[in-house]
Order: sequence, then C-alpha cells, then structure tokens
Amino acid sequence: MVIPGISPQSAASFRMIDVGDKKDTRRRALATGRFFADVNTIQQIVKKQIPKGDVLALAEIAGIQGAKSTANLLPLCHPLPLHSVRVWTEPFEDSILVSCEAVTTGKTGVEMEALTGVSMALLCIYDLTKMIDPVLRIGDIQLEIKEGGKSGVWKNPKRIEQSHAHSVEKKLKNVNVCLLTISDRCSKMESVDTSGQLMRSWFIDNGATIAEQLVVPDEIETIVSVLENWIEAGNLALIVTTGGTGVSPRDLTPEAYQLLVKKLKGKEIPGIGEMLRHNGAQFTQMAWLSRSIGVLIKNTTLIALPGNPKAVDEGLNILSPVFSHLLHIKSGGDHIGEHNIRGHK
Repeated sequence: MVIPGISPQSAASFRMIDVGDKKDTRRRALATGRFFADVNTIQQIVKKQIPKGDVLALAEIAGIQGAKSTANLLPLCHPLPLHSVRVWTEPFEDSILVSCEAVTTGKTGVEMEALTGVSMALLCIYDLTKMIDPVLRIGDIQLEIKEGGKSGVWKNPKRIEQSHAHSVEKKLKNVNVCLLTISDRCSKMESVDTSGQLMRSWFIDNGATIAEQLVVPDEIETIVSVLENWIEAGNLALIVTTGGTGVSPRDLTPEAYQLLVKKLKGKEIPGIGEMLRHNGAQFTQMAWLSRSIGVLIKNTTLIALPGNPKAVDEGLNILSPVFSHLLHIKSGGDHIGEHNIRGHK
C-alpha cells in the first residue's frame, strides 16, 4: 500500500515493534503536567465560574478519553486493554497540576497512555478557559513513575527535587504506619538497614506518617512482642515488616505472624502473599520461595515483605493499588464509596 505523500522507501522504515515474545506483567504509569494562568483565572476555574461549565470535571473526563485513545493518536503505539485510568487535578495559586495514572497487564508499558491522558486534560482546560483569558500556557509534562516488565520500577530522578512544587497524589495521607526490619545482622549493626530506609522513604513519599520504626533480630519472641505492643497501642492502620520470609532456619517472620493471629484472634489475608509471589515472579522465579504473608489483627493490617531491598521496592509498588482500598474496607467502609474518593475508575 502506498501512503500519499510518503515514498515507498520511507514507508518501509515504519514498523511496530513485535512484543509477542514478552511476558505479560502488571504495568502502571503515572504522569503529570501543569496549566498556567493568571491568579484570577485560576480562581474562576476553581469556583466553577467559567461560562462553559465545570472545567476540572470536564478535563478529567477528557484525560480518561485521551488515555483510552492513545493507540489511535500515535501511529506505532500498541493498543492496550487498560484496566484503570484515573485523572485528577490539584489547583495552586497560579497553576493547576494534572495527574494521570494508567494501569494494565500486558507486554508493553502504559507511559504513553498516562502522558496522553495528562496532555488531553490540559488541552481541555485550555480550550474551556481561552474565552476569558488568552494568555495561557501548558507544560511541565513528564513521566513520574513506570512499573512492570524487566526494568521493574522506574522513578523520575527529578521527582524528589520537585516534590514540593509538583506534588503527586498522596494515597496514604493521614495513615499511621509502623515499620520493622527483622535481621540478625542489621540488629547487630553489622549491615546497613537498606530495606528499612527504602520502606520509610516510600511511605513518606505516599503521604503516610511513620509512627515508629525499629530493627530486631530473627527471634520469634522479640518479633511477637514488638508487633503486639504496636497493635495494642491502637490508632495504627498498617504495620510492614521486612526480612525473615525465606526458607532458612532463621526465617521466622511468618511463624511470628501466625502466633499473633492465634493469640489476638486475627485472620490471614491470603491474597496479599499470593499477589506478592505472583507479581514478584515476573522479575525473578526466586519469588516463589518467599513466604510473604498478610494478616488483619483488630484494626491493624500487617504485611511481611522479603528482606531484599529490590524485593521490598517491587512489593510496595505491587501492593500500592490495593493499599487504600484495603484500609478503607477494613475500617468499615463500603466497596463503592472508596472508588469514588478520588478520580474515576
């Protein structure tokens, strides 16, 4: 087929990359961008005083439609069955931050879908606002995070530098978390607690409050004592531990969890361990040897992650989409309300 205006030689150089041999993995991407305008214009948008209607609501819808249409807009982009697209806006004094998260399970990433969603939302704000203010600007469109495939988790290296001026959604805002590293070597200060530091940074990044963080040796009595004290103290939504989930004689974290469940009349959440192993196996088959576990005791969720820092990073990002829903439901919320808190399904 000859494409008008394109020589056969040039047309032959265009091709979609064959991804048929790649494994299907869970893919997630988060992108952001900004709409800049006069302070008075931003106030009119926020107060819904623009003649064409609710600008931010329409922009979120436009962003979702844009993400879903990405393969039709970009000639060589693979069409993907998107499982979820969320678009949300955050007004500032002279700008509006737009964020788009796209999720799928497939052979290629969804960063273009997230970037397209942001772009369409920004263009929609521009289109609805230009009638009252011709001096508008959109920009700062960038990928913040992408997950999945061989590369695992990638985070924009400039994201931390920009976090105060370009904040992303804080999924765990106002959630109290305790973190526990279970390691003989770290407790004796013979090794650096890299996994504990990583967990702390991840939860702070996502808006959580770190109530307490400790390092203990691989001893069941010690692990149980610390966790029980945290649980009984109350007002604690989440406890995450790292280490002791393997198959060596000193890996005793699951046994400690089981003792706590029996003693305090809790219950296991089998899907957490299954999710970590299934998704972790996309990165390494050694994930199937992990005995990661999740339990619910009183009003506190406990999750045991492996001790390897890479596995901790992967595990937290694997569980990220279910954290807010899990915490909402266990606190007595319904299954519908939580989905309507922010953005769109």
